[in-house]
Amino acid sequence: MECEQRLNWLILAMICPLIAGAPSSMSKRHGSCPEENLNIDGGTFVLSNNYSDGSFLRYICPDGYYPSVQSRLCQYGLWTPKTSARKSPKCQKVTCPNPRVLENGEVTPYKNAYYVNDTTTYSCHSDYKFRGTAVRVCKPNGKWNGTTPICGRDSDHCPDPGVPPGSSRTGHMFNIDDKVTYRCDRTLTLIGSKERVCQDGGQWSGTEPQCYAHFTYDTPEEVSEAFSSALKSNLAVSQQNEGGDQQGKKITLDQGGKLDIYIAVDASDSIDKENFDKAKNTIKLLIEKISYYEVSPNYEILMFATDVHPIITMKNFKSIKDKDKITKVFEDLDNFNYEDKGDRTGTNIAKLYSDIHESMKLEEINNATSFLETQHIIIVFTDGHANMGGDPIPKVNKIKYHIIKNDPKREKKLDLYVFGVGKDVNKYDVNGLVSLRDEEKYFFMLPDLDKVQETFDQMIDESTSVELCGIHQDYDDENKRRAFPWLAQINVVRSPHGSNCMGSLVTSTYILTAAHCFKNGDTADKITVDLEKNLKVLKVEKYIIHPKYNKTAYENKGIL
Repeated sequence: MECEQRLNWLILAMICPLIAGAPSSMSKRHGSCPEENLNIDGGTFVLSNNYSDGSFLRYICPDGYYPSVQSRLCQYGLWTPKTSARKSPKCQKVTCPNPRVLENGEVTPYKNAYYVNDTTTYSCHSDYKFRGTAVRVCKPNGKWNGTTPICGRDSDHCPDPGVPPGSSRTGHMFNIDDKVTYRCDRTLTLIGSKERVCQDGGQWSGTEPQCYAHFTYDTPEEVSEAFSSALKSNLAVSQQNEGGDQQGKKITLDQGGKLDIYIAVDASDSIDKENFDKAKNTIKLLIEKISYYEVSPNYEILMFATDVHPIITMKNFKSIKDKDKITKVFEDLDNFNYEDKGDRTGTNIAKLYSDIHESMKLEEINNATSFLETQHIIIVFTDGHANMGGDPIPKVNKIKYHIIKNDPKREKKLDLYVFGVGKDVNKYDVNGLVSLRDEEKYFFMLPDLDKVQETFDQMIDESTSVELCGIHQDYDDENKRRAFPWLAQINVVRSPHGSNCMGSLVTSTYILTAAHCFKNGDTADKITVDLEKNLKVLKVEKYIIHPKYNKTAYENKGIL
């Protein structure tokens, strides 16, 4: 009995301190974090939700510098990761990967570290041919401009694949089935192919590796060139000329083919509300830009955290009337809020790819012949920090096998892209989720989404040789009117982004413009005309599409 009483007292003694401490712990859970000791030496910081629980603190440094601590999270009344007054965050100089890895050549100048705006020059030893960029400059995003310098003899079946900055290579034989392997310096992450094989056609398998530091990112210009530029000429027709630089040849649709695009956005705790909303707008903008071209893709839009939330499924999208499809997608996107993902806010990337695969299976069951002819594109916005659901790579491999079916000729039926969003992207894991093909890039690092609109605007560029007739971009209004008094600006309102096109006055009541300006579902009441700055905006009574307008008539000639 005495023993039992002692046990009861012992249990009570253990419980009391826990109960006594509970109010303090619970108050911290939903309380605010301290406002002191947050500054960064040489930079500033922004907060997603002031000093409240769940708020993200993001450090910002000037161009050419990066924060020693990327971000912090307010959780249980404390900022994590913790910092001390003795070791507070600071802005450090950006460096570019070591360029002194060139084989059979010389790199000048010799330095222990290469900082922003540092210039390097490359030359080859005798009997070696030079390829690549001879003079390179270290850019503020931690990358060298131009292409990898290579000194090779070009005497083997495949050309010398080179050694990218910050890496080392094993393998110096470049004949059929010979392999080369790469690894990056200790503090860098390899993006691209770790191993490449010399193929029968004289090309290397996979894609050239790059070595990224934790502060390395891609600029909007780089993303536009590698991802978006293909839309200018290759979305609706197959590539007519295989010669020349293939970089940037991304989304291609074989003549008469079908295109299914899956777009997914990370809605887990590691993506804050600001970037979540920007990612939704990015989806709208991407769809809007694609709609200018002579192809009508099918879309599946998903948000994912612990669970996967379909905004619209491929099956449902295909069941909507053509003129209502895009409007319905935008409405559903607008109606899905950051809070709708619920409290289950882990990051289950494996489930995302598993659900996409299940959707593909349904499409195959519905029409197996059409499925074989369809090109599939998956575009994911995430920071890559999966914390549940297991490794997503086996799920991705199942998709690859299902679409490609071990047939090299079907490789281009599947494109896997990832946009790494934020300052702390898990580069190593994300690299296994993307397609790897020679001279092409499928993984893009973006510090934020503020400049994505600028990136996608470069898809529609009147300066290109495959310009879209009538597409308007902003220029100086007064000079434009003086030079071209017959011009009329046509504004078409539609969600989320309308069209701004140019037309010509051909009579006092008629304006001639390009049919590309209008899309299915546009109505006259949504169209206005500006003839001159500060004049009254004119309404449109009706618009008439030429009866012989056929957007697919010249696809076989490569003309959009």
